[in-house]
Amino acid sequence: MEKITQHILEEVAELHGIPEGAYNIRENGKSIGRVSTDEILIESREDQKGLEIRIKPGTKKKSLHMPVVISQSGLSEVVYNDFYVGEDADVTIIAGCGIHNPGKDPSKHDGIHSFYIGKNAKVKYVEKHYGSGDGNGERIMNPETIIHMDADSYMEMDTVQIKGVDSTNRKTTATLGEGAKLVVMERLMTHGRQHAESYFDVYCNGKDCGANIISRSVAKEDSYQKFVSTLIGNEACSGHTECDAIIMDNAKISAIPQLEANHTDAALIHEAAIGKIAGEQIIKLMTLGLTESEAEEKIVEGFLR
Repeated sequence: MEKITQHILEEVAELHGIPEGAYNIRENGKSIGRVSTDEILIESREDQKGLEIRIKPGTKKKSLHMPVVISQSGLSEVVYNDFYVGEDADVTIIAGCGIHNPGKDPSKHDGIHSFYIGKNAKVKYVEKHYGSGDGNGERIMNPETIIHMDADSYMEMDTVQIKGVDSTNRKTTATLGEGAKLVVMERLMTHGRQHAESYFDVYCNGKDCGANIISRSVAKEDSYQKFVSTLIGNEACSGHTECDAIIMDNAKISAIPQLEANHTDAALIHEAAIGKIAGEQIIKLMTLGLTESEAEEKIVEGFLR
């Protein structure tokens, strides 16, 4: 692999070489490596616009790597990946996209991932986004995640965007069956004139299902962020959505948590907080020998952990 490709794979998937188990590595619009296993089958969709991934029922403690790398200026693509997770499976899926744009034309990746999670199945889904490049071309990523959860299934979703993405529109839609549990942690940082919007729509349709949607974000310089999270309780269920944000410099942040209860036993909670770094926190760290900028960096780093 070229050094740029390897660096991006390290950033978005913590890969330092070819991964063990099932994987598909996509670079500049094409698959450059694909391996299926006895438990996890990866095939091209019939329309050739993405992949179908089928995880056999009962698969335990297996991982799947699905990173995307773009290193060409001016490349734009839309990819559809469908994940079918069998009953009683327990898997970790590591995705993510990195764009290195060395030119003046925008490079863009839109990834639409659909999950069909079987009864009692458990999925941990890790998605990281990263941008680099010394050109003036924008790095644009628009991930969309569509989740269908059968009875007593569980999904943990960890999404991270910390550096280099100029524009992103992130959409997540989830439908929960009886006893299903969804946990989402979003971590996001913007700087310069970057623009980031996140939308969550969670439909709690099954009895005793639950969702916990948490966002931690930092907006610096002249960047803009918008967070909209909607929980819809259509049965006896529990739901919590929370947005905590640090605002710095000339940035702007909009946080809009929304609740819709359509059942008397739907218990839904929302929280939102936006504020600057407390001066006493900075002073305390400066007494330990850090400069003001170093102190701010440490506080932001800890907040986004």
